[in-house]
Amino acid sequence: MPITRRDFVKTTAALAAATQLPALLRAQSSAAPAPGSVPLHWLEGGTPAALTGATWGVPWPRGSIAHDVGFALRSATGESVPVQSWPLAFWPDGSLKWTGHALAGDTPAATTYTLAPGTPAAPARAVRVTEDADHILVDTGVVSCRVAKKGSTLIAALVRDGREIARDGRLICLRQDQPELDATKPLTMDTFTGEIDGAVIEQRGPVRAVVRVTGRHVNAAGRAWLPFTVRLYFYAGGEAVRIMHTFVFDGDEQQDFIRGLGVRFAVPLRDELHDRHVRFIGEGAGLWGEGVRNITGLRRDPGRAVRAAQVAGTACPPVAEWAPTVSKRLDLIPAWGDCTLAQLSANAFTIRKRTKAGHGWIPADQGGRAGGTGYLGGVTGGVAFGLRDFWQRHPTQLDIRHAHTATGEVTVWLWSPDAPAMDIRFYHDGMGMDTYPKQLEGLEITYEDYEPGFGSPHGVARTSEITLWALAATPTRERLAQLADAVRTPPQLVAAPEHYLAAGVFGRLWSLPDRSTPARAAVEDRLDWSFDYYLKQVGQRHWYGFWDYGDVMHTYDADRHVWRYDVGGFAWDNSELSPDLWLWYGWLRSGRADIFRLGEAMTRHNSEVDTYHLGRFAGFGSRHNVQHWGCSAKQLRISTAVYRRFYYYLTADERTGDILHELVDADAKLADLNPTRKLPGQPVVLAQARIGVGTDWGSAASNWLTEWERTGDPRVRGWLEAAMKVIGGRKTGFFGGTFGYEPKTKTLIPLEGDRISVSHLSAVFGLVEVCAELIDLIPVPEFEKAWLQYCTLYNATPADQQLALGQALRGTSLRVGHSRLTAYAAHRRQDAALAQRAWAEFASREWGGPVETKTVRLTGPAVLNPVDEAAWVSTNDSGQWGLAAIQNLALAGNALAVR
Repeated sequence: MPITRRDFVKTTAALAAATQLPALLRAQSSAAPAPGSVPLHWLEGGTPAALTGATWGVPWPRGSIAHDVGFALRSATGESVPVQSWPLAFWPDGSLKWTGHALAGDTPAATTYTLAPGTPAAPARAVRVTEDADHILVDTGVVSCRVAKKGSTLIAALVRDGREIARDGRLICLRQDQPELDATKPLTMDTFTGEIDGAVIEQRGPVRAVVRVTGRHVNAAGRAWLPFTVRLYFYAGGEAVRIMHTFVFDGDEQQDFIRGLGVRFAVPLRDELHDRHVRFIGEGAGLWGEGVRNITGLRRDPGRAVRAAQVAGTACPPVAEWAPTVSKRLDLIPAWGDCTLAQLSANAFTIRKRTKAGHGWIPADQGGRAGGTGYLGGVTGGVAFGLRDFWQRHPTQLDIRHAHTATGEVTVWLWSPDAPAMDIRFYHDGMGMDTYPKQLEGLEITYEDYEPGFGSPHGVARTSEITLWALAATPTRERLAQLADAVRTPPQLVAAPEHYLAAGVFGRLWSLPDRSTPARAAVEDRLDWSFDYYLKQVGQRHWYGFWDYGDVMHTYDADRHVWRYDVGGFAWDNSELSPDLWLWYGWLRSGRADIFRLGEAMTRHNSEVDTYHLGRFAGFGSRHNVQHWGCSAKQLRISTAVYRRFYYYLTADERTGDILHELVDADAKLADLNPTRKLPGQPVVLAQARIGVGTDWGSAASNWLTEWERTGDPRVRGWLEAAMKVIGGRKTGFFGGTFGYEPKTKTLIPLEGDRISVSHLSAVFGLVEVCAELIDLIPVPEFEKAWLQYCTLYNATPADQQLALGQALRGTSLRVGHSRLTAYAAHRRQDAALAQRAWAEFASREWGGPVETKTVRLTGPAVLNPVDEAAWVSTNDSGQWGLAAIQNLALAGNALAVR
């Protein structure tokens, strides 16, 4: 039942009057249990039907687990389960903070496990890794894979039971010099193949092995571009290879248009044409499955047993046992060598096939959202293949070629060659905004911070996940559907929210859901509504596509009934006001799988697409825009590690770890560009670099904090402590706004004048979270004092600000979001009156929208498709901070529920 603002304020006031607010605002840090076992369960619940292996992370309370302790895993029935473990992060005392763990590919199915310090069980079939000058050989005990260290063949061979299942695995890129055909000039297309620069072994087993291969795509003329990193994952007793494919766009978007990007491999085919099978998974468990030479539906019947065997994917009886009316005419039945499933939009796929090149295609079937999994092989073995987020990251495609020959070919297209070429040029011509004053006028009308040459995709990246199975025979239809489920939703082990909370990680800024009073229930209901609303909006508004999936929109247009996808700075959110934090704290406290999966997609997207990985902006991210790279405001607040570290620690994902390490020196770019260059009298490059104490330093500090806890490097700790002392030692503390900065030594330099300066954005991009952790980890009393002063005074009355600072603050807004700062100060000071003030701030209507959780169902002709609308979501500050406001309200709700 929706609650009104009046109800909310009434119950909140009642709670405060009953002096229960301080308890609500009190941290839950004192409940950390003694070191012991950690129950684990599958994120989606139940037991995975198909397990290729699993990797996950677990936190530990400070000082509870020594750095050299081993771990053992047991199933729900008490059986020892092989596990591999390694450290992910350390507490300041050297004890383990986060550990990574891996489960074997042949682990018996169980709904739950228990992890505890101990001696791990050895796998029955351990992963073995050897290497020579040219190759790395990985053997899981079921399949072996030869990975090349040089050349253009990534996977030289994938073998099972002595039979080659796949070989010649390589990366493919099709590039053209125009986005589409132009009658006035010819279109040129090149084919590029991945050329390996090097390959290294990152893990050697016994349960999990990881091989990292790096290189660039090269054409026949020798041009090299699109650097790639491919990681291959192998699990003991497993029959699968997991492939994480990352590329960085380093071309010229004006003339380098990707027409196709994928992974291709050859498949040896030994069986008779009627014993070879092609499979594609459609929606759910739906399957399109045929023989290369179909023997059903013929004018003459080969026999029921023959037909049943081919449909089931098992060996047909010997041809001599068939009806002779068919067996003597086998060569007259067409063999279909080529099949394609193309998903060119989120809601439609087509399947077509032909006999061979040079002959026409015929349509076979179509559907909505394909599972992204297929199979090519026969009764003596074949390869299943799957691409995760297949329809969500359209246009994608699965190609099977030459299935009628001795060697078939499979291409998993990350970008379909049947789709228009990838056109990532900036979306307008500048509209005459060739000076800073004109650009500021543009900012005034569309909220877009435009500058020529800045809306470039040069340096953005994308990571895709592919799985290959080397199978001993054609899988049953039911089994292939299970493999497809593992592609769509890879099994993920997690702990209960209670364990994450007791471990004291992520700043102690959250609690478990609590509906014990009307006011607490109101906050919880509002949070649930927010999560559910945005989860539905992703589907209803079709926030899908290769470059877009994982992000959400910034602001709503109530007149057109659409999010402002085409209006300057109101379109894609790009982590504006920390939706990432909102999702991850929401998952930690609830354990909801749907929130985790949205957070996962957002982390993948924002850390790759919204962030530059090479070039002039490397280490920076781009502010919200119609295109993810479109805004000229390149900032640390978008790329910051504070948003990415949740996913890294929860999953032990190596690619995310790479990105976190990239950010350690991202602050060096602050010396190259003046963020206030467009204001009158400001130079493009400052004589001395500047660092804002809020979005800039908070982001850099989270980058350093993550590197320090991952490596224990005392040099990085020194950067943090020195900066904390400089901020704390300055009279104005966090109200000083900006410091001079020396990037080489990471040194903050107080500027002359020490004037008061405050921004409503300073504390809403992770500064709250990083300061809470730093105060817990590095004792600098003056820093904590300065931070508590900022937390207390930002939302204070002008009179209180005047008394403490000598002047009232200007430029403060987002008061609802900043109520969590007040709550933090209330907790640290155990100040009940301040806690009551925090709730009053939280209950305010500053952003202009009601508190009730009401949506309107819209149908045509007002909208193209039926959608749920909550138009008030984007009415904050004249519509400028709609989406960001509700996300920050949710994050403030999380923080308030803690304190």
